[in-house]
Amino acid sequence: MIIPRTATTFPPPVMEARRWLDGITFTADRPLINVSQAAPVEPPHPDMRRAMADAALNDDSAHLYGPVLGNSPLRAELAARTARLYGGTVTPAQIAITSGCNQAFAAAIAALCGEGDEVIVPVPWYFNHKMWLDMSGAVAVPLTCEGDMLPDPWDAAKLITPRTRAIVLVTPNNPTGLEYPDDLITAFYDIAKSRGIALIVDETYRDFHASSDIPHSLFKRADWDETLVQLYSFSKAYRLTGHRIGAIAAAPTLLAEIEKFLDTVAICPAQIGQHAALWGMQHLDQWLAGERDEILSRRAAITREMPRLKARGWTLMGLGGYFAYMRHPFAMSSAELAPLMVRESAILCLPGTMFYPASDRAGDSALRIAFANLDTDGIATLFTRLEALDLPRR
Repeated sequence: MIIPRTATTFPPPVMEARRWLDGITFTADRPLINVSQAAPVEPPHPDMRRAMADAALNDDSAHLYGPVLGNSPLRAELAARTARLYGGTVTPAQIAITSGCNQAFAAAIAALCGEGDEVIVPVPWYFNHKMWLDMSGAVAVPLTCEGDMLPDPWDAAKLITPRTRAIVLVTPNNPTGLEYPDDLITAFYDIAKSRGIALIVDETYRDFHASSDIPHSLFKRADWDETLVQLYSFSKAYRLTGHRIGAIAAAPTLLAEIEKFLDTVAICPAQIGQHAALWGMQHLDQWLAGERDEILSRRAAITREMPRLKARGWTLMGLGGYFAYMRHPFAMSSAELAPLMVRESAILCLPGTMFYPASDRAGDSALRIAFANLDTDGIATLFTRLEALDLPRR
């Protein structure tokens, strides 16, 4: 029997969770709190929308095919911005624009891996990474995170085999929210470099990092592109989720291979989204700083509210970016608890089981809370509902 590639992996978790809402009516006095997906729900800045409309009306090229690796002005602007933010050297030839960060990951794996090759992925993992590895014929090798939920580079080194092609890190992490320190990222880089494999660092949530220091020092290495493949997204920073604009920073030789993948999938990134991303980097730094401050204020609200849940047996395992990662105290798997919370508490969140291999029971006790779409009052309401959950305990 022939099994199609798509049958080798699980259904999209966010879509599966949305189906838990079917047939349930939420009331005005207790509306649904949806903390299942990490995506802005508000539209882009009004001035950006006007710039996008102007491009659509007055720039004929906005409706045509463009370069497969993205428009030159956008690649140049992102290269300069990356160099400035990280204190390193990045050229436009080391930048490619993609149709979202998920496509950036898919393209990188397509260029790095053959059938049966291995990629080391810390767990809990970002489920779309696991899905693409499954569908591409690569093997996701779990790197278990325990205790402080940080991956151990020396444990990763023990997992490297002749078939290993890459290690993947996500920082700030999805689902835990943890921001990986520079020395940890550097240790992974040094191991990857010494073994001749790639280090893929997904920095989708970089713009909401709590520290004002550079996220890591890898771009300061003169030969960074021999090992590092950085992924980035404009979706969260500029509220461009519907326009699907992401990016890859990597060696030009690798981007030449990635170009083959991109050309056969989307031909080029969406033009209007590229115009928006370029305009945003040129005009919205102060606004973006305000967006970061707001996310950090919501993060602080979770820290303030957490003692209420701690008294009820909950544990905060990770916090940062868009996420709070919690251990619940109940005598049931999170796979049962999460749908129950929709019915009992009008809360939609994702169970930890969606971020682990099926054989790993660590996800049974975890929940991911994507808090970026709740203001501080909404976070207080969320915690009141979680505090009120009265279920058998472990």
